Amino acid sequence: MKTYELVAPCHFGLEAVLKKEIYDLGYEITLVEDGRVTFIGDEEAICRANMFLRTAERVLIQVGRFHATTFDELFEATKSLPWEEFLPKDARFWVKKASSIKSKLFSSSDIQSIVKKAVVERMKSHYHVEWFDENGAEYPLRVFLMKDEVTMTIDTTGDSLHKRGYRTMAGKAPLSETLAASLIMLTPWHADRILVDPFCGSGTFPIEAAMMAANIAPGMNREFLSMEWNNLIPKKVWYEANEEAHDLVDLSVETYIQGYDIDEDVIAIARDNAQRAGVEKLIHFQRRPVSELRHPKKYGFIITNPPYGERLEEKKDLPLLYQQIGEAYERLDAWSMYLITSYEDAQRYIGKKADKNRKLYNGMIKTYYYQYLGPKPPRRPRAPGSN
Repeated sequence: MKTYELVAPCHFGLEAVLKKEIYDLGYEITLVEDGRVTFIGDEEAICRANMFLRTAERVLIQVGRFHATTFDELFEATKSLPWEEFLPKDARFWVKKASSIKSKLFSSSDIQSIVKKAVVERMKSHYHVEWFDENGAEYPLRVFLMKDEVTMTIDTTGDSLHKRGYRTMAGKAPLSETLAASLIMLTPWHADRILVDPFCGSGTFPIEAAMMAANIAPGMNREFLSMEWNNLIPKKVWYEANEEAHDLVDLSVETYIQGYDIDEDVIAIARDNAQRAGVEKLIHFQRRPVSELRHPKKYGFIITNPPYGERLEEKKDLPLLYQQIGEAYERLDAWSMYLITSYEDAQRYIGKKADKNRKLYNGMIKTYYYQYLGPKPPRRPRAPGSN
């Protein structure tokens, strides 16, 4: 099988989480950059990465990397790449996105236009034609420029990997599925531990946690653009990846995942989403304000995305809300709390400084992931006769 350099973009600051996921899938990582992890894999890796990665935004095939500071250099270097190894004669290809950071070439539209022309010129000389019908499968190109270093890629995914297929409706200020999965993975939570989200909204945190607990691959119930790439990936390889995903599912797992929200309509949306994700039996949803959050057991986790007050009229409610979060956390015995918010005074009103604080971006919003670390539960005594 032919191997490729595959690039998986992720949320900026969460590269280490994605890196671990890729290692766990069994692939060799060659480069970790801001918001991207590059690894080596064959056609099976393309399918499995799309199917199993929870924290990547998409999976790209790297066609080449080069230095360019002028449009002439960009054209010539792009034209010299072996596009015919990836694009069949009838391929529908266009530059879906060009992003430039700290580079002399910064006009996205110009970069897109020049790259498209260069690829067409390369294809014309290889296929000996003057015109392409472009009526075949889609091959969107993505171009990244960072400090004049150009990375040329083809997108194998299509709709971003955060679109798992279960969330048709969302509440206010929803968290993307990939970001929610990353934030859960930054905690020591496991399926046998209690997890409560007191501001669950459309249910993203509880649903992602339940999918992890039941080993449900995030890409199992959706399609990917490269499923139509018969020149690179045989259908059989996709079937095998899907079969592997189905074989790993374990819905018999016992979970203690709860989602609460003050809005009854939003709770109904969360239940519908959980049903579409196939995890409705693993989560208990209930209408309940954070002021009524209590739990008799020890060593649980709060993982949540409380309101930020992005709208001015909501700002005045935040001090009381975050005070209630602090009081609820104080009542819980030996729990940990992880919350993502853009509210600068969160710690002040919670009444306690976080043990750890990580700066992240939720879309364009600068947020903080406050981590209050509770004690570890005592080790369970070994059963008699066990090694």
